[in-house]
Amino acid sequence: MISYLRSFFDRRGLSQMAKLVIIGVVNTGVDFAVFNAFPSSVPLFWRVTIAFAVATEVSYLLNRRWTFEIKGGSGVWRETTMFFLVNGVAWAATVGIVLGAEALFGDLSRLEENLAKLAAGVVILLPKLASYRDLVFRRSLARRAGSATAADDGAEPEPGGVAAHLPERAEGDPAL
Repeated sequence: MISYLRSFFDRRGLSQMAKLVIIGVVNTGVDFAVFNAFPSSVPLFWRVTIAFAVATEVSYLLNRRWTFEIKGGSGVWRETTMFFLVNGVAWAATVGIVLGAEALFGDLSRLEENLAKLAAGVVILLPKLASYRDLVFRRSLARRAGSATAADDGAEPEPGGVAAHLPERAEGDPAL
């Protein structure tokens, strides 16, 4: 577990985190621009949801190409599905935080809505990085590293093909 946590703070992990933060800033701009483009008469749930969906698509494209430097088309359907599942959980957390703030504090001003969205973004940052790296792009990263043992059919990579930050599976352990 300690080596896993350290992997976020080695050269490669810090580079990925820095890129994720930059993309996060861009996505936050996209998210907030779309969110604030709607009049207040549009229900808060829908403003949050539509803005999050647009920012998620931008995030997928930028993370795949720049953060994790994946250029080929192999595994795109699996990655896209996993990316949107991870971001579905992140969306639920975001909606929960924003609507929770509204329930807790009453009607929010536009500034308070934006602050609640910003707080949600901070809360979900590290779990999203871990999910992107370890669930979404794991097989593509292993293939790119020359460990093309994991087929798109869901086969687990050989122990030598497991990314360095992930522990090798013992026999009988369930697949991730």
